[in-house]
Amino acid sequence: MSKSVSIAKPNDHAPNEDAVFCSPQCIAVSDGAGGCGLYADEWSRYLIEHLPKDAPLCSFTELDEWVDGIWEEFYNEHEEQAKKGDGILLNKFYNEGSCATIAAAWGTEQGQCQWMAYGDSVVFHYSSQTGLLEHSFTRLADFSNPPRLVSCKDPLEEEGFRSGVFHLDDTSVVFAASDALSHYCLMMYELSKSTEFESELMEVRMKQTTNLQLLQMAEKEHLDFNEDVLMPLLRSADSEDSFKDLLESLYAKKLIDIDDYTLAMLYA
Repeated sequence: MSKSVSIAKPNDHAPNEDAVFCSPQCIAVSDGAGGCGLYADEWSRYLIEHLPKDAPLCSFTELDEWVDGIWEEFYNEHEEQAKKGDGILLNKFYNEGSCATIAAAWGTEQGQCQWMAYGDSVVFHYSSQTGLLEHSFTRLADFSNPPRLVSCKDPLEEEGFRSGVFHLDDTSVVFAASDALSHYCLMMYELSKSTEFESELMEVRMKQTTNLQLLQMAEKEHLDFNEDVLMPLLRSADSEDSFKDLLESLYAKKLIDIDDYTLAMLYA
């Protein structure tokens, strides 16, 4: 079983720059980087539309070759689009292009799930049996750093690529999310196991960023990760309204940054 949901920033009239795909075999999320170049929403959708859904991208070389095979059509079309505007618009496209993250997971042989990620969209695996959350990201504090992005004009950097295999059990759920929602999930999980993740939490405290403010508010909640964080989130994906209500409540509690929010799930 699989499902997905995506909403634009609440109370904001800007377009949703996230894109999402889900099927019983594959889930994928791409977060268009509005602060980089032009046409971020169209580039994220283009990446998701062209992503191989039945064959995992297991290595940096495979990701690089895939992007190399699709970027030119998008670039040429949107270069012409930019030419219809003024010179400032065209120069911005020439200088910055279009950028987005991508994170995906594919169900492979029984009991396994292949994943890859580039940027700060994240793929997660949670097992109710073990209570462990695995993920594709580096460390919680790294959400404060500018992410590496898939560009429609610039080469990828191998350091930005991560991939691996999740080993599933009967209670497993694999899900992918864009960055603000991913930060919330990872933050709440690490707080639920604060002794184990003390060094990562201390890194966030030392950085003095907006993510520190989120952490300070979250520390007051004392929530069970599975019952109070993950299950309500997964249930909310049944409808856009439920998802929107949940995310707006988390934002009101200052537990999550304002952003486009996207979630895709793949159950074992």
